[in-house]
Amino acid sequence: MHRPRPVTSLRSAALAPFAVLASLAMVSLAACGSTEQAGPTPAGTESAAAASCTKDSLTLVSAGTLTVGTDKPAYEPWFSGDDPTNGKGYESAVAYAVADELGFAKSEVTWVTVPFNTAIAPAPKNFDLDLNQISISDARKKAVDFSSGYYDVRQAVVTYKGSPIDGRTTVADLKGAKLAAQVGTTSLTAITDQIQPSEQPQVFDTNDLAVQALKNKQIDGIVVDVPTAFYMTAAQLDDGVIVGQLPASGTPEQFGAVLDKGSALTPCVTKAVDALRSNGTLEKLQTEYLANAGAPELK
Repeated sequence: MHRPRPVTSLRSAALAPFAVLASLAMVSLAACGSTEQAGPTPAGTESAAAASCTKDSLTLVSAGTLTVGTDKPAYEPWFSGDDPTNGKGYESAVAYAVADELGFAKSEVTWVTVPFNTAIAPAPKNFDLDLNQISISDARKKAVDFSSGYYDVRQAVVTYKGSPIDGRTTVADLKGAKLAAQVGTTSLTAITDQIQPSEQPQVFDTNDLAVQALKNKQIDGIVVDVPTAFYMTAAQLDDGVIVGQLPASGTPEQFGAVLDKGSALTPCVTKAVDALRSNGTLEKLQTEYLANAGAPELK
């Protein structure tokens, strides 16, 4: 998936059963697992080990301050209360964890509002790095740098309260369900390859059509990426619930921090993200802000 945005993109999902904002209507899913995604290889990885990443050696937009960009509103569960500075929400917490790895105190981190399209546009940046549910893709790498991925996008099953699959806790529990997904997506592949339902999955041209079928109770559930699942349950469905996240499978689509093309900071941010992944911090934050926020793991 490619990060949501106005009316047909991915970031959407981010919204969850939490503070759903009026402007959600402007957001849309699109994102979900389809085209132009790239593998986990980030720009600058090879030079990370050789780069000097001491705080004083970093080239920054504003000396002594790590400037982090994200869009506004900043949606949950990626942020909390539309306030990136509070350190709550997955991406806010990751940003401060990266800053800490680079040697910055929380007070030395500054946030700037950066619209999604501006973040990935081929132009000089007013931020050092940007976290905004932006999927790493080969196409985007032509305009900007990416750190290594800080979030592996997973697939999730969405339904409504009281449905035949509401409250199920395992993948095996879903085999008898009437499931659906958007045509040509990794979500559809997840149904056929991971869930392997006894009934042929229904395929829709858009997620919106799948949502309508779920509202009409023609299907039991929809498989979409986790960000989109949050969006659907928060903004599109009455009494919508996320049954759970499917186990990780195959090469994941990833969210990465965006940096200016050719930024000297890229290998250092990648090094920091890699450290957070290897020491378990990313997993811990995902559990705290995603799984416990309504997207439990299916066994």
